[in-house]
Amino acid sequence: MDPALIQERIKGTLAEHLGIVVTEASRERVVATLDVRPQLCTHGKTLHGGSIMAFADTLGAIGTVLNLPADHRTTTIESKTNFFGAAALGTRVTGESTPLHRGRTTMVWQTRISAESGKLLAMVTQTQMVIPVAS
Repeated sequence: MDPALIQERIKGTLAEHLGIVVTEASRERVVATLDVRPQLCTHGKTLHGGSIMAFADTLGAIGTVLNLPADHRTTTIESKTNFFGAAALGTRVTGESTPLHRGRTTMVWQTRISAESGKLLAMVTQTQMVIPVAS
């Protein structure tokens, strides 16, 4: 899917407020960047863990939406994050989300959050419920 279309769809949402920029989006992989701004940091001028989790959750949700059957929606039902390093104010992080499971009722996505140097900062695994839209 054209990343510009996704950027249009996230206008007015938390994803836009965070400053997520989607650079690649397909059924197999979603990639985006996030600039580490003061509003997303802890008092220690590093990217807040909640910002990382929201970034990853957004990418996994986008991946799920790209894989949904017609007339279905999704919501996150579980998310687990391991933190390995910090991202300093003024840097940019990249998230890459790939599917581990794409089932009929759930999908599981794993998102790697990396520093500009390529160093792994966090690994997030989330489960998305696949929900039929009520008619």
